[in-house]
Amino acid sequence: MASLATAEVCDSNASVLASGDLRVLHPVFQIYGQNRTFSGPIVTLKVFEDNVLVRELLETRGEGRVLVIDGGGSLRCALVGGNMGQLAQNMGWAGIVVNGCIRDVDEINECSIGVRALASHPLKSSKKGVGEKHVPLHIAGTLIRDGEWLYADSDGILISKNELSV
Repeated sequence: MASLATAEVCDSNASVLASGDLRVLHPVFQIYGQNRTFSGPIVTLKVFEDNVLVRELLETRGEGRVLVIDGGGSLRCALVGGNMGQLAQNMGWAGIVVNGCIRDVDEINECSIGVRALASHPLKSSKKGVGEKHVPLHIAGTLIRDGEWLYADSDGILISKNELSV
């Protein structure tokens, strides 16, 4: 999939931005993983300090999709670690965006996927299996729906109602 420069997309799509069909996430995410640029259809997940459903989704075929996890912005534990980063890479996910923390940063940085998270934290999450899949999320000032498209590069993250063309 050809990559789109988020700055250029914003510059050439003022009317789409104004309509809300293209949205920009607030710049709160750190960049991890080998792929600084990634994009794909979104799969949404809402959890809080519990990563059982994260693993469950990453164990499915990614097919170039991006897992967007609303971890409630918690900075008290990690939702994604090195094993899950490797799993996401092996299962064909394009990337993971975490409104929360990751851990095993050196391992994640070796993975050929794109990862964005608020921070790193050494503590693992609980394992209760509580959360909601495929639900609308509100992260970084932006509404994100399952099935929309995410585009990320070094300049930021865009959410689009539809797939954008190069």
